[in-house]
Amino acid sequence: MRTGISITLKPADRRRLKALARDRNAPHKHVWRAEIVLLSADGFGTNEIMRRTGKSKTCVWRWQERFMQAGYAGLLHDKTRPSRIRPLEPNITERVVTLTQTDPPAEATHWTSAMMAKVVDISASSVQRIWRAHGLQPHRVKHFKLSTDPQFVDKLRDIVGLYVDPPAHAVVLSVDEKSQIQALDRT
Repeated sequence: MRTGISITLKPADRRRLKALARDRNAPHKHVWRAEIVLLSADGFGTNEIMRRTGKSKTCVWRWQERFMQAGYAGLLHDKTRPSRIRPLEPNITERVVTLTQTDPPAEATHWTSAMMAKVVDISASSVQRIWRAHGLQPHRVKHFKLSTDPQFVDKLRDIVGLYVDPPAHAVVLSVDEKSQIQALDRT
């Protein structure tokens, strides 16, 4: 062991560490951390601990120190590391949301994540995350396209009128897009 490292275990800590080292359902990293501390407390040197656990010297030293500083609970928690994905700035998120609500450039019908990513200079997956978080779905059409038939309004009134206020004893026939005839008997 390094000079200055001396681990003395209380009986309760030793029982907890032994139980953790024998627990087959415990995460493997917790098991070998407990073994490092137990071997250290039993007076084994760093080289012997490395041989028995298969861990590096710095790993052994790290968990010895962690146990001395934080005790049993220190073995069960990893230190937090910064995320590998840096968070987007709020102004970028705001720009994506604002641009999504405008017409896309060029001959496009709607914004795509790749097109938006290129304009804002972020990844397409970031654009998709922003859209999902704000409930935006630019690929969905939100408006109704009217027919170019000059008699469309009159035909619409006739059809809707039959369904809303049918004449007494009328039979309304409807043809769906598959050309199947359906009869609705309204009394």
